[in-house]
Amino acid sequence: MLPRLVPRQPLRLFRWQAACALGASVQRRTWASRIPRPLGPWGAVGNSPPVCRRSSSTPAGGPEVALTQERYPVKRLPFSAPSEADLAAFERIIPGRVVTDTEVLAASNVDWLRTVRGCSRVLLRPRTSEEVAHILRYCHERNLAVNPQGGNTGMVGGSVPVFDEIILSTALMNQVISFHSVSGTLVCQAGCILEELSQYVEARGFIMPLDLGAKGSCHIGGNVATNAGGLRFLRYGSLHGTVLGLEVVLADGTVLNCLSALRKDNTGYDLKQLFIGSEGTLGVITAVSIQCPPKPRAVNVAFLGCPGFAEVLQTFSTCKGLLGEILSAYEFMDAECMWLVRHHLHLTSPVQESPFYVLIETSGSRAEHDAEKLNDFLEQALRSGLVTDGTVATDQMKLKALWALRERISEALSWDGYVYKYDLSLPTDTLYDLVTDLRTRLGSQAKRVVGYGHLGDGNLHLNVTSEAFSRSLLDALEPYVYEWTARQRGSVSAEHGLGFKKKDALHYSKPPAALRLMQQLKALLDPKGILNPYKTLPAQA
Repeated sequence: MLPRLVPRQPLRLFRWQAACALGASVQRRTWASRIPRPLGPWGAVGNSPPVCRRSSSTPAGGPEVALTQERYPVKRLPFSAPSEADLAAFERIIPGRVVTDTEVLAASNVDWLRTVRGCSRVLLRPRTSEEVAHILRYCHERNLAVNPQGGNTGMVGGSVPVFDEIILSTALMNQVISFHSVSGTLVCQAGCILEELSQYVEARGFIMPLDLGAKGSCHIGGNVATNAGGLRFLRYGSLHGTVLGLEVVLADGTVLNCLSALRKDNTGYDLKQLFIGSEGTLGVITAVSIQCPPKPRAVNVAFLGCPGFAEVLQTFSTCKGLLGEILSAYEFMDAECMWLVRHHLHLTSPVQESPFYVLIETSGSRAEHDAEKLNDFLEQALRSGLVTDGTVATDQMKLKALWALRERISEALSWDGYVYKYDLSLPTDTLYDLVTDLRTRLGSQAKRVVGYGHLGDGNLHLNVTSEAFSRSLLDALEPYVYEWTARQRGSVSAEHGLGFKKKDALHYSKPPAALRLMQQLKALLDPKGILNPYKTLPAQA
């Protein structure tokens, strides 16, 4: 049961009431079907692109996902098609880990949102950077396109093939290489699951500097490749600051070992920054060195109801002023989001119905000190009418229960129909205006328009649902959403990346000179364009 926060006289004291228990935290997704199978015969293939069969991605009891090449206007580039000889070559490089089983490939060809689908017929599962280097060297010589894939939890179609690209999975590259107990420096392979790394470092008195709703499935290499932001960005900043070094395999098989564990290294260009956020288009990240902060000794989470978005903003200002150095997260969600997690996931709200909700986390070293600061803030917020109701949790189970209301919104949306997702950076004072604008603009075309996100970072997750994919609804959303964002001098991707779905919107956030330089870097590092083609950069810049 969670304590309900109700002020009484004097305001410095609070009465704790029992509230309904919430649902569990984000469940870890497992892919039981991804066990490697023996190499199977294809028959004659030659150099022609394989025919994509619609039945390959239909799960038991689930709707079929349309092929990306049929839903979107994209043409296959002149890459070679994998042949039996190629399969034999891969088998020599990674014996027993060349997967051609259609059931296994069905899961790897479709994004977790079930909005895009490729038709790859080969999944490779290397264990070491040397094996990745051999694979890429071979693919570079044969002009075979490669789709690097981690936990396949991306939101923009960047982790699955568009056509028949070879899927290069990092799932077996899951070893911790070293951990320094004084500095908190973790060095690990790219396929380590974020949640498992969190458990590893927490047992040693540290935490990972990022936390995501998909932590039970996402890989640290994928996090770095997409420059994932997440729930701790407000406190610990981006991966551009916390990643100390990388090991990357380039398109021609060259191993770039910049796996430094140094906090300070001012020698030449900081090459690792090129690959953070490059989404697998410049190289395949095989190992990561990352700085882990000490584990806080005291963590509190407050879940509050606010009467309007203006109060959400004012609560944030008050929060920053009174909580200061212990503030570690400030998240918001609207009433539609609460309805979704209650209706689809059967979670229970611990506070009375409100137009908006905020989740505030504090992390510090002294429980008494943090509790006093949090109580001072809550008193002021309640007294001034910024907050109408709230609850506070301090133990681990209740913390997870409150976080579940925020973390599982994306999961709840996936049960509401087809989802159009937008991950935007906007000025905080106008951040929610786009949601209300779109509700008016779309009317009955959309089933639901919701807004939530990391208010402390100016990051809005705008989501629109419909019963099924609709080209007319997509045309009403794009480029309108991007143009609206550009007028606010915002970014069309705050933390999800561009992937396949957003690559053509890059010019709304970057000037032509920046686009040209990005294309030049891509041509320099991957002259044949075999790494994650059709992603991140527009076809013409």
